[in-house]
Amino acid sequence: MHVADYVWYITVGVLLALLAFDVFIIGRRPHEPSTKESARAIVFYVSLAVVFGLGVWVFSGGEYAGEFFAGWLTEYSLSVDNLFIFLIIMARFQVPRKYQQTALLVGIILALFFRGIFIAVGAAAINEFSWVFYLFGAFLVYTAIHLAKQGENDDEDYKENAVIRFAKKRLNATDEYNGVKLTVKQNGKRLVTPMAIVIIALGTTDLLFALDSIPAIYGLTQEPFLVFTANVFALMGLRQLYFLLGDLLRRLVYLSLGLSVVLAFIGVKLVLHAMHENELPFINGGHHIEWAPEIPIWVSLGFIIVTLGITTLLSLHKSRNMATSPAVDAPESETPTSAAAQAGGGELDEATRAQLEGLQEPEQSDTKKS
Repeated sequence: MHVADYVWYITVGVLLALLAFDVFIIGRRPHEPSTKESARAIVFYVSLAVVFGLGVWVFSGGEYAGEFFAGWLTEYSLSVDNLFIFLIIMARFQVPRKYQQTALLVGIILALFFRGIFIAVGAAAINEFSWVFYLFGAFLVYTAIHLAKQGENDDEDYKENAVIRFAKKRLNATDEYNGVKLTVKQNGKRLVTPMAIVIIALGTTDLLFALDSIPAIYGLTQEPFLVFTANVFALMGLRQLYFLLGDLLRRLVYLSLGLSVVLAFIGVKLVLHAMHENELPFINGGHHIEWAPEIPIWVSLGFIIVTLGITTLLSLHKSRNMATSPAVDAPESETPTSAAAQAGGGELDEATRAQLEGLQEPEQSDTKKS
């Protein structure tokens, strides 16, 4: 796929202009977007991605359009899974609803920055070393197994990474938010606000998610232009989606399982592609493995759509059954409270509050991939 330089410039310029409009115009004041505002924004961004994909079809053919749509759907699904972690972070740090929009904007900008770096590094590695597909494929299969072992999405699986724990212990932080400011001066001493710790949490989460998302999309297309645009479109509207879906995010209990199937499929596809292009001397004498099949992009796109569709339907079905099942009688004080359910600045349970006030590391089980 040949993309002229001016097409790159125009595309990047338009996408940056849209991002700037979202950040400096729509998000100029901290507030909680209304349902109508969020729905309009999501429809606009999704329609824009679809129109872009159709444009790729017209100017470059159906194969490249299929690669874009497959990459966009995969990255969008991974981004929604990322939102679940954002939901937990907002709850753990009791971020007021009116400030969550600003935190999410910063998190999305950081995600674009980190993914841009990984896209460039991945493109350079692919151009120089064909065997890198073996590494990408193995990493995705490993990630898929890790997600499958986790099973359903559960906020109890989340564990703060080392950077967040270090920041909470070593940085002098206040206990209260000061708007969306990251620092505040008290008694002549500069202190960081809880918002700074939240930004660190979102940024490190974005960095770790980029490690999965970039190999995944390179398994669907090796065109840097499509990789870049699919990632950008997948991140557009996530802030509004966060506020629109709200509790629905927690109902996608099988999302991690569905993503594990998709990532495993892409991982196998990458390994087969690496075998077909093989140049490693200790594999088949350094010759291409001709019997290794190349999976067409339309098969990949269909598999992704069907898998994610089944995942969503099963998740909603289980959530509906759980909602209609009779609740077990228990004293109100003993009722467990989900951290994700508290997103919006509500009161947390005493255990979580003690963790935050004492800045102690939570003792939790297996980690939620972040």
